[in-house]
Amino acid sequence: MGYESPMPVQEEVIPFLLGDDNDVIALAQTGTGKTAAFGLPILQKIDVTTYHPQALVLCPTRELCLQIADDLNDYSKYIDNLKVLPVYGGSSIESQIKTLKRGVHVVVATPGRLLDLMNRKTVDLSLVKNVIMDEADEMLNMGFTDSINAILAEVPENRNMLLFSATMPKEIAAITKKYMKNPKEIVIGNKNEGNKNIRDIYYMVRAQDKYLALKRIADFYPNIYGIIFCRTRKETQEIADKLIQDGYNADSLHGELSQAQRDYVMQKFRIKNLQLLVATDVAARGLDVDDLTHVINYGLPDEVESYTHRRGRTGRAGKTGISISICHVKEKGKIREIERIINKKFEKGEMPNGQEICKKQLFNLVDQIEKVKVNEEEIASLMPQIYRKLEWLDKEDIIKRVVSLEFNRMIDYYKDADEIQQVDERSVRSERGERRTHTAEEGYSRLFLNFGKTDGLYPNQLIELVNKCVPGKVRIGKIDLRENFSFFEVEEIEAHRVMDSMNGFEVDGRRISVEPAQGKKEESGRGGKRSSRRNDDSYKGKRSSKDSGRRNGDRTDRAFRKDERDSDRPWKRTAAAREARKRKRF
Repeated sequence: MGYESPMPVQEEVIPFLLGDDNDVIALAQTGTGKTAAFGLPILQKIDVTTYHPQALVLCPTRELCLQIADDLNDYSKYIDNLKVLPVYGGSSIESQIKTLKRGVHVVVATPGRLLDLMNRKTVDLSLVKNVIMDEADEMLNMGFTDSINAILAEVPENRNMLLFSATMPKEIAAITKKYMKNPKEIVIGNKNEGNKNIRDIYYMVRAQDKYLALKRIADFYPNIYGIIFCRTRKETQEIADKLIQDGYNADSLHGELSQAQRDYVMQKFRIKNLQLLVATDVAARGLDVDDLTHVINYGLPDEVESYTHRRGRTGRAGKTGISISICHVKEKGKIREIERIINKKFEKGEMPNGQEICKKQLFNLVDQIEKVKVNEEEIASLMPQIYRKLEWLDKEDIIKRVVSLEFNRMIDYYKDADEIQQVDERSVRSERGERRTHTAEEGYSRLFLNFGKTDGLYPNQLIELVNKCVPGKVRIGKIDLRENFSFFEVEEIEAHRVMDSMNGFEVDGRRISVEPAQGKKEESGRGGKRSSRRNDDSYKGKRSSKDSGRRNGDRTDRAFRKDERDSDRPWKRTAAAREARKRKRF
């Protein structure tokens, strides 16, 4: 399989698992050879004549479950009759029950499905000698604590237990105290430290430029083979659809796909029919794909541990990789927190311009032409006709035409493309409370909106609201969210059109109010116009049940819920606005 010498985690873990009553906590990054570290010794100790589960591997996702089972099957190629069964949700439980009845030696399982089989009395863990929890921190983050407790309660006390984790949250300490006997802690590198073979780069851009920045980054690395991480299923599907429409070799992976769809997408990605896989954190957890060149964070995750797992998808097995984060200025604090945890500084990237991208792509094409394998015998009979067809062109003309044939679309795109404005963090109010600037950028007007953070409003929802309400393209500048209201900037020539259009809409029965920001109080919650709902005669006495719930502290029905399960937003024109449009039309 290409193993020549053991990796550090394998050198440390294998001797302990070969012994008895040796519990181990191993802190190591993904891609360091963990599967072989526990897989080889537990296979060595299996008694193939006893068709009962003797080793149990718990992992957070079905993708990781399948990957570990495949690896164990490879490692046991020369052990006759050894049976490994992956047990996970999304596949037929009946077929898994049949296989268990025929007898297996190693069970690799996600906690939910294994607990289901235990409740049906179809799996017996009484002879298990080794329990491995892989990516334990992620299982706990995903809410499997109760399931894990129920499973471990059924496993014999005199067994070895190995807990693998990239980070060491408090919840793991509780499990180790309850189920492990004087565990040895093995740390590969420093605790929670990031892989040193991975470059961490961030680009600070405006919210409305994130997708354009993503395309530029993908174009700047012609041979990119990577995963783009998004926060929600909806965003994942939207970004994948946009990339496909723009001609990129991409697809999506998220929890709403069936198991067959997930397997199909992963198969395409593994054989490199896809260059870019757009995925949520949960869907991509545990994906073991060789030779990923890049991980791209389409915004930083809420949890620092999630960033550690994301970047661990690349730079595996001693290879190098690049983790790129596309951020806005409010994520600067997250970058500092991540740097502290992984003990590594981010590089601030400079967004490549069109000329640099075209140059990179052209030289990549030239490299491909240089390295292409020519099948002399297959094309020999066709070459005389081709030579006659092209004999009126000299060598320079042929080269120009080949390059243009492949490259005209990209040259035309970047010839007219606007440069992406990167945000200078020093010009924006720091998170320590420095005074923020209230003046609009040159050529822009600053507008007031009567929705704010307490309504669950985020920059992407504000942009979506403007796009829904205002026909045509609107260029949005700075966005300044306060507790009860917000400010945003649009081009001066568009300001009146934006106000006229948006003031004709309402959200869940509450009218939108957009006005010039001049004269509005800037301090959130201290005087000024907190919310137009209190000054809007048409709103008084007409609170919806959702608004009433919001008033009583129930935030679950907010108009701007930041939830991946949300469908279309309830923007609609007021009755007065509809009548006004009819009169204008006729």
